Amino acid sequence: MQHCLVGPETTRMLELGHPWVIADRYTRQWPRVTTGELIALVDEQKRPLGVAICDPGNRIVARRLRDQPIIINSGWFESQFRQCAILRKHILLGDTDCYRLVNGEGDGLPGVTVDRYADYLMLQLYTDAWEPYLGQLTEALKRVYCPSGIYLKYRPQQTRQLEAQKKSRQTNRLVAGKAAPNPLIVKEDGLVYRVNLHNGLHTGLFPDQRRNRRETMARVAGSQVLNLFAFTGAFSVAAAAAGAQRVTSVDVSEKYLSIARENFTGNRIDPDQHEFIVGDVFTELATMRSQGRFFDCLLFDPPSFSTTKKSRFSTQGGTAELVAQTIPLVSPGGLLMTASNHQKVTLDEYFKELRRGALKAKRTLRTIYVGGQPEDFPCDVGFPEGRYLKFVISVCS
Repeated sequence: MQHCLVGPETTRMLELGHPWVIADRYTRQWPRVTTGELIALVDEQKRPLGVAICDPGNRIVARRLRDQPIIINSGWFESQFRQCAILRKHILLGDTDCYRLVNGEGDGLPGVTVDRYADYLMLQLYTDAWEPYLGQLTEALKRVYCPSGIYLKYRPQQTRQLEAQKKSRQTNRLVAGKAAPNPLIVKEDGLVYRVNLHNGLHTGLFPDQRRNRRETMARVAGSQVLNLFAFTGAFSVAAAAAGAQRVTSVDVSEKYLSIARENFTGNRIDPDQHEFIVGDVFTELATMRSQGRFFDCLLFDPPSFSTTKKSRFSTQGGTAELVAQTIPLVSPGGLLMTASNHQKVTLDEYFKELRRGALKAKRTLRTIYVGGQPEDFPCDVGFPEGRYLKFVISVCS
């Protein structure tokens, strides 16, 4: 095993429990390493800092796995997955068959996630480092979880650029078992949703918002609800199922809203009793303000970055403007529910965005709930990037 020197800043981060080694002048002096190779990290005093797996073509050139030498094989993966299963005993699932089984860095497998969708698994790789071990990895998944099939999705490093260039459509590879139906029907808290495991950057349902949908359902009975960036309507379905009087869903994609209507129907909720608007969110907000419309609850969970013909949006710096444009549509005493999955925006920074938006709109926001991802998305305390999801409920006055 080759010994690879890291600089003082990387040493400090590794000692704090952060598993990433970012490319810098020290890593450029490493001996030649191959993708998937295990290396021994050392500091300038030659002190051992752990064993890492390499991805020399990535900005994150290595990810630390353990303090001591290891051999990666199907038995090692099986041991890791059984530890993940033990941690999942703490999940409050309810009537749910769609959730995360392996959460990358939070489960000691940096760059690897595994989600359960009914009887199928979606394996996602965020680094090429695991590619040489794909056979052993899938064999271990089969032994521990006994799925009907396993799909593999490669998560691109440049998701933002791919989305902007509309090149995000991709075909996922079936690496074990039989093909899943398309759509596949999954359950979350007794509600059913249509997902697509065969292709696309997203399956159609985000399991990390499960607990936040529960919070939404507890607060919207009898309300007029506006859901922006509605995607395939999971929050909209949850609100309608919880007794919202009328849910208005806005998204730029006609395809996504068509799936949303199907999700309503699948839960025996008449979509014609609710409203679906295909259009740019900012354009529709302006129209609604001009019409003098008000809502008891307004929800937005935007993508980290999006581009339409009429506008561009990024949650890093764009949330304040979105808050300023949405607050005028919230009735006094109504709820503003906001979410961000931008990894680089901390909770403190996110609250500053909410504050700037409220000040611009000359309204007051009083936060009554702050949430994140649920228990099946554990994150190590030394890896703050793992706490990426922010969900905030505030009362507008």
